[in-house]
Amino acid sequence: MASRNASFHESGIAGALLAPLKFAFGLLLTFVGITLAAWIVDWIFVFKVWPEGIDRLRSILAADLARGRDLAAWQGAVPDAVAGTANFLYALVFRITGVHDMGMRFAEGTALSIPDTIVRNTYVANIESIEVAMIGTQLLGVRLATLAMLTPILVLIYIVAGADGLTQRAIRRASGGRESASLYHRAKHLQVVLVVTAGALSLIQPASIDPRLIWVPSALLVGILARFQWAFYKKHL
Repeated sequence: MASRNASFHESGIAGALLAPLKFAFGLLLTFVGITLAAWIVDWIFVFKVWPEGIDRLRSILAADLARGRDLAAWQGAVPDAVAGTANFLYALVFRITGVHDMGMRFAEGTALSIPDTIVRNTYVANIESIEVAMIGTQLLGVRLATLAMLTPILVLIYIVAGADGLTQRAIRRASGGRESASLYHRAKHLQVVLVVTAGALSLIQPASIDPRLIWVPSALLVGILARFQWAFYKKHL
């Protein structure tokens, strides 16, 4: 039997104080993982797959930015919010860390100290990889903004499907229909897999594809799974 001290951090005041920190840390790790995955995909395609190299990545960024602005205008949102998200993400990764200012200072050609000269040589030797990461970060910001604009569709479909599923559950409770814990759990887990897969495909795909082609079918499938999940929820609570 676990002692009370071992689980103290999970309950009471300590749990309430630690919960936001745990959530923020998990969110930070998720962001870092997605960013690294996007960089790796961009590096592979720029240096190994695309004959056009970095120019192809720039064209994808331009196409996604234009599509994101059109989607924002169609939803009545501020079109500049898409570019603003991309610039904010770029500033968070490269300006706050000093990488952007470092590159600007190295480009001036002024005399540097020995440590700065070593850093400059390393920077220049990897300038193409750094530039790909910079463009990839802006592309990730554009896609995050677009994904945020499509999220209400997913939430709306889930709510409607969940309400219909709970109605079916109420009918089963009244009529003594069967319940299925396996269907409930499978539908719940498949929703997570589907959303994570669609999100990863939307954020790190090495092509410019309308995200609605990914998220509208995914939202419909999530709705079907949500209906199954709540329809076969336990009858007796």
